Amino acid sequence: MNFDVKKFIERESGKLRKKVGGERAIVATSGGVDSTACAVLAHRVLGNKLKVVFIEDGLMRQDEGKSVKALLKKKGINLIILNKQREFFSSLKGLIDPEEKRKAFRDIFYKVLGRAIKEWKAKFLIQGTIAADIVETKKKIKTQHNVLSQIKIDPAKYGLEIIEPLKTIYKPEVRLVAKALGLPAQIYKRMPFPGPGLLCRVVGEVTPQRVKIVREATQIVEKHLKPLRPFQAFAVLLSDKATGISKGKRLFGNIIVIRSVESEKALKAKPTQIPYSILNKLQKEITKNIPSVVKILYDLTPKPPSTIEYI
Repeated sequence: MNFDVKKFIERESGKLRKKVGGERAIVATSGGVDSTACAVLAHRVLGNKLKVVFIEDGLMRQDEGKSVKALLKKKGINLIILNKQREFFSSLKGLIDPEEKRKAFRDIFYKVLGRAIKEWKAKFLIQGTIAADIVETKKKIKTQHNVLSQIKIDPAKYGLEIIEPLKTIYKPEVRLVAKALGLPAQIYKRMPFPGPGLLCRVVGEVTPQRVKIVREATQIVEKHLKPLRPFQAFAVLLSDKATGISKGKRLFGNIIVIRSVESEKALKAKPTQIPYSILNKLQKEITKNIPSVVKILYDLTPKPPSTIEYI
């Protein structure tokens, strides 16, 4: 693909300026490359007509809201953090089925943004939907939380009119856009992180306690695998348990799966070839720091037949 990043930014900036006009808009960012690039692009065009928000849903990486706020402050953007953890965990309570969990997340996500739009008297929601999100949702591979009109769900249901500047491009092009907008390498080279966050890495019911386990394990995985520069690497908490030993006694504990893949556009992927020495360090640190984990597995499945995420 012959992608001219400068022309893309100019074209989408013009379309955004024309569409919003004299109205106000909101953009939600999670700290990932897609939503952050979208937020910076929108702020460049709209200035004080734009409110940038981060939804603290309890499903993000450790201290994500604080780090995103600090990063955007350097770009002259004031990030507003909306703490909605109780609402999200309440909406997910008792749900096991992957699609039910994704749809419940999508519903509360847009309800929160719909209220924010109404409160600030804005007209538009600008979001960082990219082409892969739309492709996977339309093909019913999995429901992406930020896809509505493309699958015949009217955003007006949530009081929203949505603008998606990045919806025609894939991850490699989004990274170029983020870099051209002056974002640091920690953003434009960052591993993808799902919109529904750690929900996608908890098999079974999503609770604060189970999310805490997978958050800590993912932090360890990212730290050890960062030098290998995989497309994506993380930990998954299974719903099943296994027998282990803790302090000389039997423990029926948790199972963590390590997932690391190589990919370009996330539509296909192959497992990372991780040296045994690194895998061994991973299992030692995870079981030491998270005593409830008694078994560590490494997922060797490519996409397809697997998806990258588990939910």
